[in-house]
Amino acid sequence: SYLSLHYSLADPERYGITDYPKTFGTFSLETMKESGKEQEELRKKLADINPNYLIGSDRLTYRVLEKALDYELLAQGLELYYQPLAPSTGVQAQLPMLLTEFVFYKKQDVEDYLTLLSDMDSYYQQILDFEREKAQVGLFMTDACVEQIVEECQGYLMPPEQNLMTTGFDRRIDAMEELTDEEKSDFKARNLTVLTEHFIPAYELLLQGLQELKGSCANDQGLCYDPEGKAYYEYLVNSSIGTTYETMDDLQKAIEQQISIDLLTIAQILNETPDVLNQIDQYHFSETDPTGILELLKEQVKADFPEIVSYSYVTKFVPEELQQSLSPAFFLVPPMDQYDNCVIYINPGSSSSSQTLFTTLAHEGIPGHLYQNVYFLSNCDSNIRKILSFLGYSEGWASYVENYCYTIDNGLSPELGQVLARNASATLGIHALMDLNINYFGWNLQQVEDYLKQYFDVGQGDMVETIYHAMKNAPSNYMAYYVGYLEIIKMRDRAQTDLKDKFQIKEFHRFLLDMGPAPFTVIEPYFEAWLKTYQ
Repeated sequence: SYLSLHYSLADPERYGITDYPKTFGTFSLETMKESGKEQEELRKKLADINPNYLIGSDRLTYRVLEKALDYELLAQGLELYYQPLAPSTGVQAQLPMLLTEFVFYKKQDVEDYLTLLSDMDSYYQQILDFEREKAQVGLFMTDACVEQIVEECQGYLMPPEQNLMTTGFDRRIDAMEELTDEEKSDFKARNLTVLTEHFIPAYELLLQGLQELKGSCANDQGLCYDPEGKAYYEYLVNSSIGTTYETMDDLQKAIEQQISIDLLTIAQILNETPDVLNQIDQYHFSETDPTGILELLKEQVKADFPEIVSYSYVTKFVPEELQQSLSPAFFLVPPMDQYDNCVIYINPGSSSSSQTLFTTLAHEGIPGHLYQNVYFLSNCDSNIRKILSFLGYSEGWASYVENYCYTIDNGLSPELGQVLARNASATLGIHALMDLNINYFGWNLQQVEDYLKQYFDVGQGDMVETIYHAMKNAPSNYMAYYVGYLEIIKMRDRAQTDLKDKFQIKEFHRFLLDMGPAPFTVIEPYFEAWLKTYQ
């Protein structure tokens, strides 16, 4: 789509890309099947290349692409299991935010943006047609999921003059010095027209279609209760993580084991330092302002993380209209050819507390997503690698460093930092375990409640149902975060055990960052080779 192109490249012409449609692309079952055939052909062509003749980064690129294609081929025949719409993470929630951050590098970008926005109703019609096909085979979402999506989208139905798509557009237009006042007024007027004729009707069309499809859900339990649900869940886990754990049973045991380790460590610290318990409800970090937090993190991580080239960043707050439908915070990955200007969004509706903002910005910013992306884009020489993404690696890294930042010089006592880090790890692990148990092993609501009662003061009610439906609506999402994190700490612990005094945390971090986004099945043999260089 033109949107993904614009977010990938600030200057497509520099890469020889000059002729492309200004649309959101084609979304249909037929297109997905054609894409699968193209991937199959590409995999055959790749097999004709002998990787032993490749050297350095080329061989690594080959291995990453090889695995990525192998994992994608697992989805053939399962296309209707794809979920374009979902609470918070679906197209209907993410697309407006991406459009409000669409950068106007030059006047032509504004023209192209308005052309793109005019395709909105056509694009949503295609998605709705796809949802109808899902409904015909019993794979449509639950009524509760529909209601949540409808509620999230109400803000997009506001009149153009009051719509968040207008205020953001006007601000960007006013900042363009190359435009005359007359051109600015013209663009603003045209934007109102496009919103009236295409954007708002797109959401009206979508919401009406979803309401008509209510009652089409054939399975209100985990993904595994769908005919090919287990196979699709395995595809989701493999394609996003590429885990080194061979089976779902192995993953389940590994998650349970790490949760136990974290909880036992917490108990040990509290037993040895009981005063920590009194600090848990009233702690605060030394910095609470977003800019101050990021500057502190930038300074604190220098000892344990390799330095990266100069870069800049801004923090923005999610508009009030979107706060209920978006994540606590998120980082917008910059174009691969202009990665030194980064944007982090903070959602005041869920992450304004000083007890969460510090580590949230560590996750999204430094040394999390912002740091990792700038490091990789500034050091990688493969354009193919720069456009491939693996959620397990990126979110695993961000979760890992989020926990790390509980233990730096941040105003907390070392013992409290350790307790909070272990608690965050265990909590994420419990969510991942629920994700796996609900969607692959078939846990019902009662089993989820019985399990959660071991750790939380819960009864049958809102909290249990919220967790259950969140896992069902976004299968494998928590797994990507936690299993990616689990893979990293497994490597770190192995390196510490094997290397002993030779282990240097900074060099371990450098190894992971130099590898860049990849399946962990690809990273593992490189990690073994890295270990040998120190032994």
